[in-house]
Amino acid sequence: MSKTRTIILGASHWHVPLCTQAIGEEHQVVGVSDEDVSFVQGLARAWNAPVEADWRSLVDLPGVGLAYVFGPHDGMAEKCFALIERGIPFVVEKPLGTSLAELSQVRKAAEAAGVAATVPLVQRNGPVDRWLAKAGRPTYQRMSFIAGPPSRYLANGNPWMLDPATAGGGCLANLGPHFVDLFLQACDEAASGIESRLSSALHGGALEDHASLIITTANGREAIVEVGYAFPGSPLKRYCSYTSAGAAGFASVNSDGSATFTALDGTTETAVIEVDSDPLYDPFVRRVAQTLEDGFRGLPTLAQLEDVMRPIWQAYDNQHGGKENGRP
Repeated sequence: MSKTRTIILGASHWHVPLCTQAIGEEHQVVGVSDEDVSFVQGLARAWNAPVEADWRSLVDLPGVGLAYVFGPHDGMAEKCFALIERGIPFVVEKPLGTSLAELSQVRKAAEAAGVAATVPLVQRNGPVDRWLAKAGRPTYQRMSFIAGPPSRYLANGNPWMLDPATAGGGCLANLGPHFVDLFLQACDEAASGIESRLSSALHGGALEDHASLIITTANGREAIVEVGYAFPGSPLKRYCSYTSAGAAGFASVNSDGSATFTALDGTTETAVIEVDSDPLYDPFVRRVAQTLEDGFRGLPTLAQLEDVMRPIWQAYDNQHGGKENGRP
């Protein structure tokens, strides 16, 4: 079976190295783009593919059957619209744009054109998600994920992540979608109310380095999501912890992977699970290849990403007095 001719747009994104082997094994990469061509030369060699500074030169290559959209958030929608116009299915990183309106417009255009799209919300169905599911449909969840300092984006070739106009948001827009998605998928309800607090007190940057979000549903289910860039640069990478209280009991996962589930009858089960999210990108790419012909059946959709981003962008609006993402 021949591999799908694939293009990679914005390849200097820090998640791309986590996907490199799977992309090379599952797809035929026919073009790689990035504004900084020198930064992605190694990837291009690994895939035996040419590199272009301008992504527009890749979307008109003959026979392209799949695209991966990475790169600065403020340019994501334009890339997606170009792919939709050409009928090319695509994988797009969250948050897909710098506002809910951009995401909604892309979603509507893709649906109208019948172009399949998916999003690497890789925590879904991962080890943490499966463990929390032991508690049943959640009534209350708490999820904390504190990554390394924002300066790491200067070191990994993505300085635009520190620019409000280009990134659209800080740790909440970047890290928050994974955990809002876990809650909404697990409880199978929409967010109906939010409270939030965003702060840049630790690093003093233009974007928040810590965020707390409380999401409630119409039936009173609740998630507390805490994300941040407050962990030091370290081989440990991050701090994380999770709890879920549901109809079947109470499940918890700690930063070292120690996990506990206590059932309603008081019995307790323990285990050690993998909490590093980096290994989840490889199997996601393989699922993309497996489901491409079925429109990415079973993978996250743009409509689901829109549901996830709605409370997140609302938090920014609330923080800035109703001005979208802090801009007039």
